[in-house]
Amino acid sequence: MGPGATPEAIEREAPRPPDALAGLLGADLDAVDAIIHQRLSSSVTLIPDLAAYLIDAGGKRVRPMITLAAAHALGGANDATRMLAAAVEFIHTATLLHDDVVDESSLRRGRVSAHRVWGNSASVLVGDFLFARSFTLMVDADDLAVLAVLSNASSTIAEGEVLQLSSANDASASLDHYMRIISAKTAALFAAAARVGAMSTKCTPAEADAFETYGRNLGLAFQLVDDALDYGGASAVMGKNLGDDFREGKITLPVILARETGDDEERAFWARVMGGGEHRPADFEHALAILRKRNSITRTLDFARVYANAARDALGAMPDTIWRTTLVELVDFVVDRAH
Repeated sequence: MGPGATPEAIEREAPRPPDALAGLLGADLDAVDAIIHQRLSSSVTLIPDLAAYLIDAGGKRVRPMITLAAAHALGGANDATRMLAAAVEFIHTATLLHDDVVDESSLRRGRVSAHRVWGNSASVLVGDFLFARSFTLMVDADDLAVLAVLSNASSTIAEGEVLQLSSANDASASLDHYMRIISAKTAALFAAAARVGAMSTKCTPAEADAFETYGRNLGLAFQLVDDALDYGGASAVMGKNLGDDFREGKITLPVILARETGDDEERAFWARVMGGGEHRPADFEHALAILRKRNSITRTLDFARVYANAARDALGAMPDTIWRTTLVELVDFVVDRAH
């Protein structure tokens, strides 16, 4: 790009942080994909067909990339790192299969959800298969400490799912309750992915803690931004595929903040649409109007920035390498995508 290039053109040329990280990881990601497809093998053809339908649907592999990048930031990835990265992706994919059944979601990564194609029972059972495969990979990595980290994360994720299910359509859910859910459902796997990547290099306890802190806070920021994006992000623009959380009655931070600062009429509205599940054609537009009035999207993104800053700070003592730089840029991308 020449000296007269516009800032917009330069920005278009620069790869987004997930793509930049994928480019740096190159052969490692290819190796992880090879492990994933090898371990999907089964004489029961429904298993690889259904699992590959989701795994090959265009996901960014953010969590396994974090595992690999954490190892590189501390000296380099190895065979154990790559197996752990594949295990992380299997855990993530299993939770998506289960989530879509519980939430009755119709789309995932731009495709019809697997359970809509093969049915609920097949999706749940293939999710179970992927969990089992992830544990096989953990064992093959031959490190009881990382097995403990990922098995604990798997238990925590399941607890988060049940906690969310048990409080579904509870219009009075508190901020603390919501944070417990996303800490378990989303942040736990980000934290574990980063920690086991560091641990695969035989790092110090302080380094493992730093990467776990990075992953946990990145995961929290990621989920908060996702919740804001379901209502249009900072712009709250209509005409996009918005409102899945609203239609499913999920109580997320934008709704909690709007309800806490709203008047009696607004709280009655949230109780009807989120608690009672009684939806009318204009309800989503009305919800957006309340969220804008109560500044709930901006406040949700402010929460996300707090966790994003904590994620950046966690890597402050790490060696100043391209890996640390790219992991920090990934944090910025997670928050900036809401604008």
